[in-house]
Amino acid sequence: MGTAEGFAYVERSDGTVAITHHGRVAGTLRGGRAAEFLAEVGDDPQLVMARWTGNYRRGNERTARQHPRNRG
Repeated sequence: MGTAEGFAYVERSDGTVAITHHGRVAGTLRGGRAAEFLAEVGDDPQLVMARWTGNYRRGNERTARQHPRNRG
């Protein structure tokens, strides 16, 4: 599986976290969700940010659907 690239995050002074993808805001987290994100982001930041923004499923959906194992 390919790795996510181009993600960055900024922790703001009011406690919110803004996640950007190639310079555009992909998501804003507040309160408890921001705290959960900050606790988890240390392992693999690019993959974590892709998962939290929903941008982790790109490009392989059609290929997987056509795989013999996934056919009905």
